[in-house]
Amino acid sequence: MRLLHTSDWHLGRTFYRESLIDAQRAFLDHLLTVVREREVNAVLVAGDIYDRAIPSLDAVALFDHALNSLADLQVPVIMISGNHDSPQRLGVTSRLIERAGIHLRTDPATCHTPAVLHDAHGPVAFYGLPYLEPFLTRENMAADKPTHEAVLGAAMDRVRADLATRPAGTRSVVLAHAFVTGGHTSDSERDITAGGIPTVPAAVFEGIDYVALGHLHRPQKVTDRIRYSGSPLAYSFSEAGYAKTTWLVDLDAGANLTAEAVPCPRPRALDTLTGHLDVLLKDHQHEHLRDAWLHVILTDPQRPINAMDRLRTRFPRTVQLTFAPEDNGPRGSATYTERTRHRTELEITAGFVDHVRAGHAPTPAEHDLLRRAVEATRRNDIVKEIS
Repeated sequence: MRLLHTSDWHLGRTFYRESLIDAQRAFLDHLLTVVREREVNAVLVAGDIYDRAIPSLDAVALFDHALNSLADLQVPVIMISGNHDSPQRLGVTSRLIERAGIHLRTDPATCHTPAVLHDAHGPVAFYGLPYLEPFLTRENMAADKPTHEAVLGAAMDRVRADLATRPAGTRSVVLAHAFVTGGHTSDSERDITAGGIPTVPAAVFEGIDYVALGHLHRPQKVTDRIRYSGSPLAYSFSEAGYAKTTWLVDLDAGANLTAEAVPCPRPRALDTLTGHLDVLLKDHQHEHLRDAWLHVILTDPQRPINAMDRLRTRFPRTVQLTFAPEDNGPRGSATYTERTRHRTELEITAGFVDHVRAGHAPTPAEHDLLRRAVEATRRNDIVKEIS
């Protein structure tokens, strides 16, 4: 049986306020092409279909387009909710769309009830484990404690118990949305530390022929049988250094597995530029990045005026700007409280100006202006107190 494993669509997400709807639509069209041309037997979507619990109308319309297109191809789909999704909202039509071959699992109580598909070699049982938030699902899962490992382990015990009742030779696939030990993160995953240690050991999936994971946005193998597809698009600059892919997985009659990484379309390049503003604006070696999404780190000793506007005259897709002046000597490691203790409001205000200008203290005229502003603020506070 040939499976296409994908996850973390995050429909409706933006990239530093840049809309990704068109790029997400292009990915879904690419996915449909792969399903059709590579004769895929089932599509697996391992959670985070939407980027938020209440998705935008554009995101809902895109999801509707994807489901209808897959149903038209008559290719079964197994999908689960992730930590970004609202399981109640996402799952409201699950029983209805199952008639079209779309098996949506959002209820932890049904995680041990598989969608069973058949090929020439017999049955394959697909178990969908939605994201299991420890404190919310501990009781439902009868887990001994509210941790990620405990609730996912309890869910997998139920899966293995059901699998034991299936005919001999039944192959097994599990979809899960979790942070498995050994996985490599990026900057765009939402923290799921609630419930203690966020990771779970790969051993909880013991005995399963293929585990299709979601949550981490980097495509990767935990083991040959346990894989993350990663997100189809980059959602942070930490993802600029590797290709986005889906996994095309073949399970033969004996559950032997082969997998191929299928590249996803990239809407535009991502890169980071570092240097002085004037140099970046004039250096011809950066011309190939004119249309790229850019994170620019300016090292000018003083913060340039209108830096973002000036950068966008040459690099219109600059979406993130960081100011990191070249080293002007150690500034100490004391805490804010320690640095401001026993200092007046005027001293703190002047110190802030000195900090943001990388060691250039206020001029006498600026210092006088700051003094008058501090005194005016103090007078206002006194008036409010007596009135």
